[in-house]
Amino acid sequence: MSVDVISFGCRLNALDGESVRALAGRAGRDVTIVNSCAVTSEAVRQAGQAARRAARERPDAEVVVTGCAAQIEPARFAAMPEVARVVGNAEKLRPETWAREAPPLAVADVFEARDVAPPPPEADVLLPRAFVQVQTGCDHRCTFCVIPFGRGAARSTPAEIVVAEIRRVVEKGAAEAVLTGVDVTSWGQDLPGAPRFGDLVAYVLRAVPELKRLRLSSLDAVEIDDALMRTLAEEERLAPHLHLSLQSGDDMILKRMKRRHSRADALQFVEAARRARPDVAFGADVIAGFPTETEAMFENTRALLDEAGIAYAHVFPFSARPGTPAARMPQVRGEVVKERAARLRETGEALLARHLDAHVGRTLEVLSEGRGVGRAADFTHVRLPVDTPKGATVHVEISGHDGRALTTGTACFETPAVAGSS
Repeated sequence: MSVDVISFGCRLNALDGESVRALAGRAGRDVTIVNSCAVTSEAVRQAGQAARRAARERPDAEVVVTGCAAQIEPARFAAMPEVARVVGNAEKLRPETWAREAPPLAVADVFEARDVAPPPPEADVLLPRAFVQVQTGCDHRCTFCVIPFGRGAARSTPAEIVVAEIRRVVEKGAAEAVLTGVDVTSWGQDLPGAPRFGDLVAYVLRAVPELKRLRLSSLDAVEIDDALMRTLAEEERLAPHLHLSLQSGDDMILKRMKRRHSRADALQFVEAARRARPDVAFGADVIAGFPTETEAMFENTRALLDEAGIAYAHVFPFSARPGTPAARMPQVRGEVVKERAARLRETGEALLARHLDAHVGRTLEVLSEGRGVGRAADFTHVRLPVDTPKGATVHVEISGHDGRALTTGTACFETPAVAGSS
């Protein structure tokens, strides 16, 4: 019996993938699990392709489709002859779901979910950078987004459970933990006393002194609180790397997206973060070709990336999702969307090169990910000597870059790879 898991999409889905692998393995299943994403129509299509390919490659194993696409479009996958079972996002993290007598369709109303299921204790840890879920779901309704319908309402993992999980991943060999979720900056609003996300970050760093580095996943800047900004300024173990959900740099498009920040808000935030932590680097998600976007609106987005000094631009061509308000708005022609996405990527490449230029000649502390690559504290990609062990912390002299990653002159090992990090 064996369990194969194919996870698409976000870090949270990658984390869920290790949980369902453990739960299905505990039940003795012989199964291929397609852990799907629904953020774009292309992601849903890829999940279907993966299910068909899995049935061909492992004809004696069940094919189960779960994840956001399965939650939102269960009938689509249930109709596929290759798919034995379709499992919803809440159900996939319940041990009983993976029992042999479980029904072929297990997809309930995800908005009825009231808690966050912790990973089973035997779940593998992704090393050397471990994801730790602190929250799932979202209470906002951006006009382009279907993810709330895949993940449900926002709900938080209590701080004590977060700390226990971080201690577990550190014991398993993680040198870095990444706090992840759907809308992590909403953490705590559903917990007694309504603590803020900054309170959680400060508590984690106090409670787990053995954790070498803590990183945050994608943030909504409008929700970032004073406690988080203080911790960013004062705690070196909090990685100087903030990935922002910007989506656009044009105020009218932001309103039509139903985002809660303006262009000026975004610029004010990055300025405040740099005052708090001068070495901070920013990533950003941006959408090209949102409905009604004119050329001038598009240029506002491209200019914002430059003005904000975004180092890592994640560009998404707009993908109309059925049932969303944006799908009913006047659409930008497909070839224009594609062309604008390409231009945004070109801008992102130039900004990354500028970011890399600023590191040449410096000495950086880098966490090796093995196979000759690693990440600096600000998430800069660094090419290392091929024999650098996975999980080792090294100091490297930066001699140049290739447009995508820094290259090194010499390396000095500080901390050897931890047990279990192969």
